[in-house]
Amino acid sequence: MRDDYYKLDNPAWYALTETHAAFAIGNDKVKRYRPDIVAFAAYQRGSKNIFPQLDEIVAVNESFFIIGEISSLASNYIVEGILPCAQMICSRQMQTHITVSIEKLNETDDEDILTLINLVQPGYYKKGTRLMGDYFGIRQNEQLVSATGERMRTNGLTEISAVVTHPDFTGRKYAQQLVAHVANKNLAEGLTPFLHVAATNKRAINIYELLGFVKRRGIDFTRLKRVG
Repeated sequence: MRDDYYKLDNPAWYALTETHAAFAIGNDKVKRYRPDIVAFAAYQRGSKNIFPQLDEIVAVNESFFIIGEISSLASNYIVEGILPCAQMICSRQMQTHITVSIEKLNETDDEDILTLINLVQPGYYKKGTRLMGDYFGIRQNEQLVSATGERMRTNGLTEISAVVTHPDFTGRKYAQQLVAHVANKNLAEGLTPFLHVAATNKRAINIYELLGFVKRRGIDFTRLKRVG
């Protein structure tokens, strides 16, 4: 087992400190991604009184996510929602048979990616999110119908995210093939892929386990809002 899995207890912090440092705003205690990239903020575990520092990098009435534990809230922050997730990792190549053409997506595909992902998983993906890693898709009749990509990245670990398929094209195992493609790419590069899935989504968890992912821990995505 790798000795850097501890980073996954605070994945946004380590991503912003390491591989994604160019996207970081903040200091050595509190950081966030640029607002155009993704709405994730993080703090170094053990840091005290983080909310005055968050005030310096989060706008009034702005919503954002903190992944993992959070300290008690300041009076000018409210919890808008909590999504309990299963955090899963994969350490071996997947043998899933690829039956369709998978293409790497780029800036010319930005509107198609944004439209598809926000149709299926609204609120998590922004136009700049694609810059966090490589994104791949499947088209039918020139329409992007399924997509998956890389989101948070640390030295040695890459999150697979935005696993989506258009409702009219489900049941064809497109998402499974994309996840296998991205996971195998990362494993070939010496990186361990991980992902987050809603803890209530038992069907997706079962599929990921069949592909070769194993549950590491439960972890919450807490949506906060700074109020005036």
